[in-house]
Amino acid sequence: MQIIGKAKKLIGEIDAFWDTIAKSAMVFRVGIKDYLHGKPERITSRIAEINELENEADRLRKDVKLKIYTQMLIPESRGDVLGLLESSDNVIDSAKKVLNSFDIEKPLIPDFLTDDFVDLVDNSANAVEEMVKAARAFFKEISVVNDYINKVSFFEHEADKLEDAIKRKAFDSVELESLSWKVQIRYFAERVAKLSDGAEDVCERLSISVIKRST
Repeated sequence: MQIIGKAKKLIGEIDAFWDTIAKSAMVFRVGIKDYLHGKPERITSRIAEINELENEADRLRKDVKLKIYTQMLIPESRGDVLGLLESSDNVIDSAKKVLNSFDIEKPLIPDFLTDDFVDLVDNSANAVEEMVKAARAFFKEISVVNDYINKVSFFEHEADKLEDAIKRKAFDSVELESLSWKVQIRYFAERVAKLSDGAEDVCERLSISVIKRST
């Protein structure tokens, strides 16, 4: 009974870890939308929020790792769980770096690209949120994991299409007067879309874990 209690507590901490990832996606979404809608001063507080989330995620990940090894919990899934936590932690780091880049460089996003950037932000954040659902399901209802993984793939693909559309519009535009401006727009489109790539990377690892547990 003591082992069962410890295992339940461990699962609770893992679930809290996914909470930090989900919240980071929300902060990422709101922070960049604030910037795009002419409220750049708010991004500083969003960066502070995501820093706190990253610190909490690191604490939880290290605590889970310690308990898995010292208390000999879930030995059959130890490597899979730790790998998922570490790769998911990278998603928060990616979101933080994007917000920092907006705050430092303060790119001028022209009006004709604002809606595309908003849609790109939404699709990248949606990919992370569905990734979190897939990860939670791995521990609670493994039969539906692939349903969420398919949604991650959908949002990642949509993000890729929007990234490409933004680049084409930027480089075809006469409104963007300098090459450096166009290059900066391309850079930020890539960085925002990269968050969905990170979510897909986690899901690829998750897919392998699902197969291993099913055989």
